[in-house]
Amino acid sequence: MTKAIVIAAGRGRRLMPYTDQMPKCLVPVDHRSILGIELDAFRAHGIDDVVIIRGYLGDVLSARAGELGGPVRFVDNPDWEHNNILESLFCAEREIDGPVFLTYSDIIFTPDVVAKLVAAPGDIGLIIDRAFRDVYVGRSDHPLPEAEVADLDERGLVKRVGKRALPPEDAFGEFIGLAKLSAVGAGWMRAAWRELVEEYRGREDQPFQRAPSFRAAYLTDMLQHLIDAGRPVHPVAIDGEWREIDTVQDLERARAMLGSTKETWR
Repeated sequence: MTKAIVIAAGRGRRLMPYTDQMPKCLVPVDHRSILGIELDAFRAHGIDDVVIIRGYLGDVLSARAGELGGPVRFVDNPDWEHNNILESLFCAEREIDGPVFLTYSDIIFTPDVVAKLVAAPGDIGLIIDRAFRDVYVGRSDHPLPEAEVADLDERGLVKRVGKRALPPEDAFGEFIGLAKLSAVGAGWMRAAWRELVEEYRGREDQPFQRAPSFRAAYLTDMLQHLIDAGRPVHPVAIDGEWREIDTVQDLERARAMLGSTKETWR
């Protein structure tokens, strides 16, 4: 059975005051929360096994689990204040067994985006938005240089991915924070994590890929590590149909968008 892992441990400072009393993923967009929209998109394609990595106000997330439209399971990141997305993900290492979808908890996407990822070949697939520049028009609180951009090699595989991986004007698109791993791809990632944990043991404050430290690494840093090791990472291209909700401005824009295109998001 395919599962989805939602990385939802962070505080979400840029969405304050909405996140003063709830985790970022529970902030309401339409009649649903960010997380609710994600789970609806997964469940539209039979992905009902959902694991949520919780940290900041995890008790609130647990108390409101009944609002999520179906059963979910929780894994705790007890050190969420001091680590980042990659280490948070590997709090659920035993769940990364493939086939598995990985997603940030502050993005929304349509069921059609999930459909494209479900159908995509390859052991590691990344949803990459070719129309990402349109999303950044007027997005002053989260500008274009913060995009997790990607480009492709001569084989059509992902060559570079991450913030500041390349100039945005040269990018093929933006990795939206939604990925799929086969059992083989999940095995590659778990093995790489174990090797890196040993390599960085006692020096977790040293840089890793583009992150200032191993503890502060992003998922894209691991993806780049795998690419550099010769693992094929496949782009799954879309043109829109998603939004990141990182700031209050993003939230207001997403609410306006869903108000005018609500049928697309069912």
